[in-house]
Amino acid sequence: MTKQQILQALQTWINQRPGLEFGNYGNLSSYRAELRSIAKDKRDAQVLLTAVALRDSITAQDILAATRAYSGRLQIKPTKDGGASIEYCTGQYWPTEYRKAVCAVLASVLWERKRADMPKPVYLVNGRQSMPTLALAEEYAASFRPHIVSIEERYNGERAGDWIRSSFRREYGRSIQARWFD
Repeated sequence: MTKQQILQALQTWINQRPGLEFGNYGNLSSYRAELRSIAKDKRDAQVLLTAVALRDSITAQDILAATRAYSGRLQIKPTKDGGASIEYCTGQYWPTEYRKAVCAVLASVLWERKRADMPKPVYLVNGRQSMPTLALAEEYAASFRPHIVSIEERYNGERAGDWIRSSFRREYGRSIQARWFD
């Protein structure tokens, strides 16, 4: 399977109609609220799908490895004609979760790629002294013995996870970052 085949299968998957049953809802307002939530999931999935498609550094293997997200319920399998197909194990209610599963997988791929592309860290000793390498930071920290000294890894002043989250917030906005990269 190629990356393009996988992305096409995911695009077809998120474009499916949710198939909500009105009888499962007590009134029109709760039904429409569910439809709005499902539509938001589709918009998020489309944004994340486009982001993965535009990153040449993300491969088909990266996407397949990320299917462990969302409890591994979304699987991408090869078809007999060499394409890709989606298999999904429903948790509770398929219409409300099939697009969320795609978002979780794509967010996982993007997180791993962002982590691999992080800038070089700076090491803070005692929260003050900045050192360019861990070896220098440990050597400097040793001069404080017998006192315990902290060494913190920072990326542009932030911890690794905070740096990744703020990067995604700048790239996709607070809404997508809070739902898929928190």
